[in-house]
Amino acid sequence: MTEMKLAIVGYGRMGRLVEALAPEYGVSVKLRLDSKNNASSRALTKEQLTGIDAAIQFSTPRAAPENIVQLVRAGIPTICGTTGWYDQLASVRAMVDDAGGALVWGANFSVGVCLFSQIVSEAARLLATQPEYGAWAWEIHHAAKKDAPSGTLLTLVARMKEAGYARPIDTGSNRAGLQPGTHEIGFDSPSDTITLRHVARNREGFARGALRAAAWIAGKKGVFEFQDIIGELK
Repeated sequence: MTEMKLAIVGYGRMGRLVEALAPEYGVSVKLRLDSKNNASSRALTKEQLTGIDAAIQFSTPRAAPENIVQLVRAGIPTICGTTGWYDQLASVRAMVDDAGGALVWGANFSVGVCLFSQIVSEAARLLATQPEYGAWAWEIHHAAKKDAPSGTLLTLVARMKEAGYARPIDTGSNRAGLQPGTHEIGFDSPSDTITLRHVARNREGFARGALRAAAWIAGKKGVFEFQDIIGELK
């Protein structure tokens, strides 16, 4: 198998973890970019990215859309694990399609979280027809996380609504310490409470999911949500 050559865009804790795990997936990190050497996406040129097979981005919400645009224009398939920029997803999607590029995006690159989302959707579908059950959605992350509520929680709420749960869903979030991420969905009635919870022990699951997506995207064109390709990952 030919070794994949990777660019990491956003070389913080997640970027460093991706690099540490990359050899397990036959991936070699050839380019590391952060806010200092990639201000305003200036390093994302065809010349700088020569020989790169794919990019994994865990940058800031403000930088993410332009980074994706420049990577795709340079012909680099891109994995984006940054959240907090989805108000620009429609325009980014159109650009990727027009350019014939490839992007996998996701509110969460943990396989466990994506399967949890499917469980939440099914629970919401079943409880949508039980009017005595109210619902809540809550999450906690580390103090440095930029967006609140998290993109994952907002996606979970959207999945509940898509599944037919039309009543209000009370939503909350907290930021404290070094919490890697906990998401909780609950349904409460006068008689009982149903609670669904996913707790990440560390960030490793997110990095592994991104690396698996980078292997999957080879030869693909289009925009894909990580949730929708879980069954095709190796």
